[in-house]
Amino acid sequence: MRCYMVCTDWMWSLMRFRLSPLRLLLAFTLMASGLSAWAQEQRGDLSMCHQKTIEAVARQEIEYLRRAYAIATDQIGEDTEASVTAGGEIYHQIFSPDVTFAVTGPETQPLTANGPKGWVDVVRGALGPLGPTQHLIGSQVVTFDDLQWNDRCEVVSGKAKMQSYVQAWHDQNDREVWLFIGTYFDEVVYQPQRGWQISHMELRRVTGELRPSGAAVAATPL
Repeated sequence: MRCYMVCTDWMWSLMRFRLSPLRLLLAFTLMASGLSAWAQEQRGDLSMCHQKTIEAVARQEIEYLRRAYAIATDQIGEDTEASVTAGGEIYHQIFSPDVTFAVTGPETQPLTANGPKGWVDVVRGALGPLGPTQHLIGSQVVTFDDLQWNDRCEVVSGKAKMQSYVQAWHDQNDREVWLFIGTYFDEVVYQPQRGWQISHMELRRVTGELRPSGAAVAATPL
């Protein structure tokens, strides 16, 4: 009602100044455009939600899944009850309950697992006997297969794919470190009450090598 009264007063003011028909038409067009924008704002129209902004926020949330994974995996690799529990809790946050896992690539033994707990067991078995590990994540690319949001610009459902490079350092002993280089290929889903979670993870090995470290590096002549 307030907008109607203001716009009506403005219309009579324009007519009182006896504008030319062309200018009067332009003024009415601008007024109609303003009314449309005001109406959209009042009813929270979906068009007021900027797709690029929603995608940018969702993309960052998805990328952080893989970064959290790196921290959790290093914790599990410490192989203490406290660290394994802490890493496992993160796994249950970033992975869907029915997540599937696969390890592929040259010079690897094919490996699969199901569920966050299943992957905790795999990681602990592989990294537990080693020394400290560090997983470095980079070159992340996220593509959306589907993304839906409500009139409050909140994501309500979605599917995406993410690719992330990884360099993982594994301390073998006081003289040698094992470097694993590969790529994670993730399928990600959004579910109400859970948010974004990884529903399938493939770790594909690219290459790797053993490097001197610790005492071996210190003993190397410069």
